[in-house]
Amino acid sequence: MTGYDFSPELEALAECADRDLESHFKRIDKISFINTARVMSAFRDNHVSEAMFAPSTGYGYDDRGRDTLEKIWADVFGTEAALVRHNIVNGTHAISTGLFGLLRPGDVMLSVTGKPYDTLEQVIGMSGKNGDGSLADFGVEYRQLEMNDQGSVDYPAVEAAVMADKEHRIKVVFIQRSKGYLNRRTLSADEISRVYELVHALRDDIFVVTDNCYGEFTEDHEPRSDLLIGSLIKNPGGGMAEMGGYLAGSERAVTLAAYRLTTVGTGAEVGATLGQNRNMYKGLFYAPHTTAQALKTAHFAAYIFSKLGYTVEPSWDMPRSDIIQTVITGSPAGLCSFCRGIQAGSPIDSYVTPEPWDMPGYSDQVIMAAGTFVQGASIELSADGPLRPPYTAYFQGGLTYESGRIGILSAAAAMMASGS
Repeated sequence: MTGYDFSPELEALAECADRDLESHFKRIDKISFINTARVMSAFRDNHVSEAMFAPSTGYGYDDRGRDTLEKIWADVFGTEAALVRHNIVNGTHAISTGLFGLLRPGDVMLSVTGKPYDTLEQVIGMSGKNGDGSLADFGVEYRQLEMNDQGSVDYPAVEAAVMADKEHRIKVVFIQRSKGYLNRRTLSADEISRVYELVHALRDDIFVVTDNCYGEFTEDHEPRSDLLIGSLIKNPGGGMAEMGGYLAGSERAVTLAAYRLTTVGTGAEVGATLGQNRNMYKGLFYAPHTTAQALKTAHFAAYIFSKLGYTVEPSWDMPRSDIIQTVITGSPAGLCSFCRGIQAGSPIDSYVTPEPWDMPGYSDQVIMAAGTFVQGASIELSADGPLRPPYTAYFQGGLTYESGRIGILSAAAAMMASGS
């Protein structure tokens, strides 16, 4: 292999993966085709034209490209409305915007997937600190239900919690689709939709909010939710969006989120696009295919590392509902070697050696590998993990399967060389 000389053992494993993963890759390609057809239909139905890529400035009133993109987003995600903006700085910002838009003093936020992702702890107010402007500071109470022994939502517990809420204080039922920094199974679109249907069969005044990050376009349909929330530098940006996030759902929920993002009264009607429309349109167009490349890379990673004796989740032969692959390395050295191997196999900053650091919003030091064209873009080849037992590497992305494959073999070679 020109420029990459992997050991005969790794080359042999890669050849075995080619044979054993063939049927899984065909299934992924079928999903990509279905999702691409849905995206293209939305583009066609909304009469996308070159004029919609023109930038707006100032207040951004009457930005036809921005407004049409949000209509397309709603069509693709099967929702009434959507808010898609380049000035949403990350997924946590998008989720925070949604939560602060929907919740009021005295309300209860009920997480039905256990502890949320680390960066949301301060947003909710779980840290115990006061005065930072968290939901707790504004009088919102946080509660959570643990997932069941099968790694799914405890539906009877959800029903019981809603039924016991005689004062109707629960206003948001929160779902985290992906695992975050936990060793748990990712939820499928149908599992999330079941929560939505269960809750709304009991109450019509509760918003079901889903952190949809990493899950978009991994299945042939998206979950039902009052708000689906995610980042454009993950799956739905297709590797083209340079920043941004989205909130898609009911008209009322999206309006309240838009009021939080801008101001009450102006909401989604303002917001200059500053020339970002073209890349966001193009990113959504690419998204089903790019996500398919990341899924194939994840399958390949699971295959290689399971054959090398590591515990992986999901297993290489399992269908997926997000692009994240975990590898339990078992030691700080193993986690660092994995991330350094991914960095060495990346197109950008391949010569850089990642080191653990005190990353804002996280309780443990985190090591991150991201040789990406867009800083922090999780749809590109990247890996990270907190330095805490069992020292799990969280791998995701790969703009192309070919480059993702090289990155995985590079990580495996680094771990073998270090004896991890």
